[in-house]
Amino acid sequence: MQKQEFLKKVSVKGQDYHILDINLLEKKGIADINRLPFSIRILVENLLRKLDNYIVREQDLINIAKWQKSYDTPIEIPHHPARVLMQDFTGVPAVVDLAAMRDAVKTLGGDPKKINPLIPVELVIDHSVQVDYFGTSDSLDKNVAKEYERNSERYKFLKWAQKSFDNFKVVPPNSGICHQVNLEYLGRVIITSEMDGRMMAFPDSLVGTDSHTTMINGIGVMGWGVGGIEAEAVMLGQPYFMSIPEVIGVKMTGSLKPGITATDLVLTVTQILREQNVVEKFVEFFGPGMKNLPIPYRATIANMSPEYGATMGFFPVDEKTIEYLNMTNRSEQAEIVDIFARELNLYYTGEHDPEYTQVLELDLDSIVPSLAGPARPQDRIVLHQLENHFAEILECSHERDADIEHISQFLDESGCVSSRAICCEPRGRRHCIAHINGKEVSIGDGSIVIAAITSCTNTSNPYVLIGAGLLAKKAVEKGLKIPLHVKTSLAPGSRVVQKYLEDAGLMPYFEALGFHIAGFGCTTCIGNSGPLHPQIEQLIKDHDLTVASILSGNRNFEARIHQSIKGNFLGSPILVVGFAIAGRIDVNLVKRPLGTDPNGEPVYLEDIWPKNKEIEALVNKHVKKEFYKNVYAEIFDGDKLWQNLEVAETTTYDWDETSTYIRNPPYFDNFSLDIKKQSNISSARALLLMGDSVTTDHISPAGAIPEDYPAGNYLTGKDVKTKDFNSYGSRRGNHEVMMRGTFGNIRIKNQLVKNKEGSFTLKFPENKEMYIYNAAAEYRNHGVPLIVLGGREYGTGSSRDWAAKGTTLLGIKAVIVESYERIHRSNLVGMGVLPLQFKEGESWETLGLDGYENYTITGIENMKPRNELEVKAEKKDGTQISFKVVSRLNSDIEVEYFENGGILPYVLRKIMKND
Repeated sequence: MQKQEFLKKVSVKGQDYHILDINLLEKKGIADINRLPFSIRILVENLLRKLDNYIVREQDLINIAKWQKSYDTPIEIPHHPARVLMQDFTGVPAVVDLAAMRDAVKTLGGDPKKINPLIPVELVIDHSVQVDYFGTSDSLDKNVAKEYERNSERYKFLKWAQKSFDNFKVVPPNSGICHQVNLEYLGRVIITSEMDGRMMAFPDSLVGTDSHTTMINGIGVMGWGVGGIEAEAVMLGQPYFMSIPEVIGVKMTGSLKPGITATDLVLTVTQILREQNVVEKFVEFFGPGMKNLPIPYRATIANMSPEYGATMGFFPVDEKTIEYLNMTNRSEQAEIVDIFARELNLYYTGEHDPEYTQVLELDLDSIVPSLAGPARPQDRIVLHQLENHFAEILECSHERDADIEHISQFLDESGCVSSRAICCEPRGRRHCIAHINGKEVSIGDGSIVIAAITSCTNTSNPYVLIGAGLLAKKAVEKGLKIPLHVKTSLAPGSRVVQKYLEDAGLMPYFEALGFHIAGFGCTTCIGNSGPLHPQIEQLIKDHDLTVASILSGNRNFEARIHQSIKGNFLGSPILVVGFAIAGRIDVNLVKRPLGTDPNGEPVYLEDIWPKNKEIEALVNKHVKKEFYKNVYAEIFDGDKLWQNLEVAETTTYDWDETSTYIRNPPYFDNFSLDIKKQSNISSARALLLMGDSVTTDHISPAGAIPEDYPAGNYLTGKDVKTKDFNSYGSRRGNHEVMMRGTFGNIRIKNQLVKNKEGSFTLKFPENKEMYIYNAAAEYRNHGVPLIVLGGREYGTGSSRDWAAKGTTLLGIKAVIVESYERIHRSNLVGMGVLPLQFKEGESWETLGLDGYENYTITGIENMKPRNELEVKAEKKDGTQISFKVVSRLNSDIEVEYFENGGILPYVLRKIMKND
């Protein structure tokens, strides 16, 4: 079979284009294309276009073209994404690795310019802005200035990369978030490019270094998050090897009721699909209900694919896609997409539905107002049940007491209310007095201290943002205000949002409530919420208050939003404004008032909730094509701060040995082109013993750097003042900081040190309690290999490559758990760490392990995909526990990566071999 057999010419306005027509596979009797899910059809086209009978073999093409609903044994295919999307937190270490590879090639006598992206790479600097300033008209300018003050060294490095690497573009800071910029501008849907002397048209596809890359699935583009190391391999021309996925179809019927938001819908979808266990599967939406959803709603659902565990949540191209491309100033592209999506059989008309592994039905009429919390996005709470739900969090079974107007009468000696007299046993609620800006403010269990309309999930959706603005307008007109203890912020995902909110006259009302624009970037959703008022933080710490945040993001994991906040709740931007006004999370806003107007009259949420017709009228009038045209015409130019960064254009990077931000990583130290055979693991020790749902936020360094933790000690030793520590995310280019912060979350629960949270472990055989990094360093000095034991859903959350990089740098050779999240497992493989899985029904608990044992793992020397290995755990008294584990090296190429010590050594050896 030759791909030339499938070439088809299509003329558009006098221009000839060629496609690889997958429909000819059906005409030739090879496969029934019309039965395939649309996402699988895109993979078929990809393999047909890349067919060379070397990397992509004829059998690979046949395997995907004859897709089956399920597979007893995984079948691997090589996928070639058309481009790579990065954000700066994950992008910086990836670019650092590329720079290090150039050094390695130079050392080996090769041409360092061969290390260069071979496909388009777009990096959006969006994860570094922090909400240090809020509630004033100059908050944005001050936060951006602070961002450059903290990160100019990193930004100079990225600007160097833009000058020094081909196929590499950078969207400067203060522009927006990568997912929304991708959705509104970078996404092509159909790419036209010259190949082999022909102008080709083919489906857009990508991988991204952020797990929420899936937002682009909302316009029919195949894309998902991968680790930075996998992205680097794709940039360097390697295929992305993947198992042919199962595809779960979600048939949508009906339409959303008035007042129901896209956020209510996505939280329901997240809960349902997480319960259905769609991990490592594609989810594809279809049906008449889907036809009722505009692109911003689809993008919201697609964005949260990682939260419901799917590789992606895909919406095929249809008329709504074309409308959206036209609205976002891509009319010429819209015409191309309309023509070629139909030619390639990728356009969903609704007349015929594909086959799916399983079909779930979702009636949109059933969706009700919802939030999610306090620590997992899949834990949906119906709005009117939130009050009782929070009571259960505090182990308090009855409804909360009436609002305390004269709190001083209940004060105890500590300055806090002893609420045992007014609440219930065993955990009474506490209320404390803080003095903010000269005023006495009461806070306590249930108080909201952060209310953030943050980017990523919702700010690409004009309906919920204009809805939030309308609610703010009605609230201001009622004389409502937001309590002083609530830190408010608005962080849009693109500058287009500011344009249409201003055009609709809604920004003054946002600002009247303190929701001034604080930045164009990720902010609160990744922990860049900035500091709380010092007195509030002290009261929370001193009295163990369970305070809350309300945000319109997609992640609310423990200690993610702010390390002092235990209860984090996801909701629509409209509800964020509503709860900010209420000032508490433990209130039933369906029955109880938000507050009172100046005349003492109660104001209820329903009194100020915007009508659908009001929202739609403003969206239709004020979300204008010209805004997209003007904003994206200068998206790569940057502000004056970016333009004033001076960098040299060189082939290799001039590393600064004194830098605490950018360091040459040790991955290629003493690198040899010869592969050292992997051996069995003997006499290993458990560094951590973990439970279920350990997230990449627990593993990877994220958020603030504690002064007394190893990373803080390192920076202090480099004469960095505590106020200049910045965040772990901003220092991802420095492996010395990051390895010290791995497993450094202050809320991590290592069962080796029971009843204690934080980055601690026991060092054996002394049974000495130490910081995890310090124990790992001592083990390394004594040549002791390490393992990690865990439970179910290990590695859920963001695609943090440092969760894997830090793991390997600590000396961890293998991880043994009950199940993995897709991206983290892949990242472990990419860094040469062996992912192992307990047999079904077994766990470290059922096997009687306690982490004190010596571990030996055999079978590694003859590794094959998914083969069984034997583990022997020897206890102190000499008794042994033997058990089998399954290697989660899922394919031949993953075995090769592991034997090479990871993806990067594999790619480097391949490049040098072909030099």
